[in-house]
Amino acid sequence: MKKQRSSVCLRLCVFAGGMFISFYQLIQLDPSMIRRMMGQTEDREERRRLRIAMITRSALIVVFAILFIGLMTSLFDAENSSMAVSIFCILLASRFVGFGYRISDSLFSMALCFLVLLAGPVLAVMIPGFFWTLLVNFGCLCLIVLMTCENPEMGNGGLYTFAYIFLSGNPVQGEAFLNRFYMTLLGFALCGLVLWRNHAGQNRERTFVSILKGYSLRNPKYQWQLRLTLGVTLLLSLFSTLGLTRYMWAGFACGSLLSDVEVENRIHEKLRDRVIGAAAGSALFYVIWSLLPASFIPLLGPVGGLCLGLCTEYRHKTMLNCFGALSLAAGMYGLKGAVWLRIVMTLLGVLFALVFFWLFDHFILSKLEEKAGEEKPAA
Repeated sequence: MKKQRSSVCLRLCVFAGGMFISFYQLIQLDPSMIRRMMGQTEDREERRRLRIAMITRSALIVVFAILFIGLMTSLFDAENSSMAVSIFCILLASRFVGFGYRISDSLFSMALCFLVLLAGPVLAVMIPGFFWTLLVNFGCLCLIVLMTCENPEMGNGGLYTFAYIFLSGNPVQGEAFLNRFYMTLLGFALCGLVLWRNHAGQNRERTFVSILKGYSLRNPKYQWQLRLTLGVTLLLSLFSTLGLTRYMWAGFACGSLLSDVEVENRIHEKLRDRVIGAAAGSALFYVIWSLLPASFIPLLGPVGGLCLGLCTEYRHKTMLNCFGALSLAAGMYGLKGAVWLRIVMTLLGVLFALVFFWLFDHFILSKLEEKAGEEKPAA
């Protein structure tokens, strides 16, 4: 009897352990994958479990974000919250996305990227003038994109350019910069550890030098890198020189469109979704802020983040991204000012991206393709 009970208990423990591991694996998945799994099953209990996994995943990310960003800003100054957010995003991505070459070179590249994120935005404002800002931004973004975007489809282009744009809109000096330096060191240590832990065994024979040797602007991947780098550089340099308020929001919109690996096929669709999402999100934020009691206002950012983790469509993600951004901006520009600023900057960003995309393809990409066509018969 005792043996039977022990056997039953053992089976239950194994079963429970299997369920736990399965659930743990589920919360590692992207929401789009979980939704796809929900659409492929008829089992009510399984659909319920998948839904719970998606909500749990989103809640854990929000809680982790609050704790991580809150701790980093309390240790290294609230002025450096933009660096804390950037490190948080890179930390999450480093679990799943490597650089596409051996780990020793990847860690060196990550260190250099962190150095660029730290120093680039500060160097860009040291000497007033469009051409100095253009030179610094282009050099910094060239390094970042070349080192992190060996596999454009993995999303590092959007992630690291987002970080650079965010930090460009929030440069610091003096003691705040010293604190940002210490935060950057800690951030690199954490992100580097995660990158090493999850990607140490990958691409062992592939070096960064070998990638540089194969660089050619006749390769579509490098044409995409150049388009992204040049487009974001021009926007940041022009808008910052003009002194436009919150120009980084325009940078986010432009960078989001140009960093899409299928930008040639989807730019008009993404432009439409970005504008609709920003307008709808800003309007919804305005209505909710106006109706909520003042004591509930601080919850708008976390609730928006929780809902964001459940979204799979670009338009909805853009809409919910407004909540966190406007929660901070409303305190500086007022509710109406922040809402209008978000909408106007998004419009300027996507229009700039569209015009630049057309100019790049007609005057730069077409020339590169012509040269490539001329060289083929000779080969």
